[in-house]
Amino acid sequence: MSHGNAALTPRQRLRLARQVVDDGWSISAAADYFHVSYPTAAKWARRYLELGAEGMADRSSRPHTHPNRTPQSVVKKIVHVRIKKRLGPVQIAGRLGLPASTVHAVLVRCKLNRLSHVDVKTGEPARRYEHEKPGAMIHVDVKKLGNIPNGGGWRFVGREQGGANRRVTPGKTRSKHRGVLMRHAFVHTVIDDHSRVAYAEIHDDETAATAVGVLKRATSWFADRGVTVERVLSDNGSAYRSHAWRDACRELGITPKRTRPYRPQTNGKIERFHRTMADGWAFTKHYNSESARRAALPAWLHHYNHHRLHTAIGKVPPISRLNNLPGHYS
Repeated sequence: MSHGNAALTPRQRLRLARQVVDDGWSISAAADYFHVSYPTAAKWARRYLELGAEGMADRSSRPHTHPNRTPQSVVKKIVHVRIKKRLGPVQIAGRLGLPASTVHAVLVRCKLNRLSHVDVKTGEPARRYEHEKPGAMIHVDVKKLGNIPNGGGWRFVGREQGGANRRVTPGKTRSKHRGVLMRHAFVHTVIDDHSRVAYAEIHDDETAATAVGVLKRATSWFADRGVTVERVLSDNGSAYRSHAWRDACRELGITPKRTRPYRPQTNGKIERFHRTMADGWAFTKHYNSESARRAALPAWLHHYNHHRLHTAIGKVPPISRLNNLPGHYS
């Protein structure tokens, strides 16, 4: 397609060329008649002689050769450092002795200019997937959190006061090397792969019996919202490798699947949810006790499911991806 300021369209070029070649006009006369320069008229006449009417079409202005383009061997070095070290253009340029602008141009061309395009753990280009409907796959995992002592933990009151609070809180344990320790809270989380709707319970252990109970209650919770669970993906924790877990999945009609060992990225959706949960609930404010933090979880889950905009699903709340569910924003 001709640009907006082109003197000749392909049709006009063909007219000019035919008048010169077929009708015997001089190039000067044709140039004057069509209000173009002599070289322009000569170019179209020559192209008509060589290619005929097909030669009147626009051509790409891209050069045939790029003598100053970054050599492929250098491109490979830039990509290797970017993926393995996750460095920015300036740091890569310093390592390889190149201009930062050259490094940035290569990263843009290779679609590695944003670190979000590269997997955080492995440095490999991210491979994303999403199941086609709610319930096709749910992810399960356990988030282990230290219990908060009465009076608050060290994150908000400081290490000295936090240690004093631990010493006066009942139910603590003692370590030979680390002194007074609090027990742990185990947040059993379930998230739907398609919608990112989440379900969570807090327990004092991560045994198979507890994990099975959470799975049964979670599937019932999802069923109340019109979602039938078909598969469940877990890591290789002992609870998920147990016979009790296998039997519970068979009873519920769910196919159990496990991630590849030492490959948490496969279960990345729930790992990312844990980070969101930690930032939005577990460590977002000062809690005077562990019971206060646990009591705040249901309200935060409601906010996450019904009101928080999720960037991975189009900046809408997760609950909006469940079909025909009343009261999405209640």
